[in-house]
Amino acid sequence: MSTKTSLINIGFGNAVVAERVIAVITPLSASGKRIREEAKDNNLLIDATHGRKTRAIVVMDSSHVILSAMQPETIAGRLNNAE
Repeated sequence: MSTKTSLINIGFGNAVVAERVIAVITPLSASGKRIREEAKDNNLLIDATHGRKTRAIVVMDSSHVILSAMQPETIAGRLNNAE
């Protein structure tokens, strides 16, 4: 039995598996800052911004946290289209 995997572009040629995304949040919130710091401390932070400003934080089911330079609304829209 084959399962189709949907990849979502999060900018600069980077992609995540749509089915494994738990949340897409803004980095400006207190919880966003806390999640980012905890992931960094636990070596679970992936920076996919290529030196640009972080505009979205993608939380994965593996506890990895991915930083993206794309707007959270853009990533969320792509997730909705992948369903």
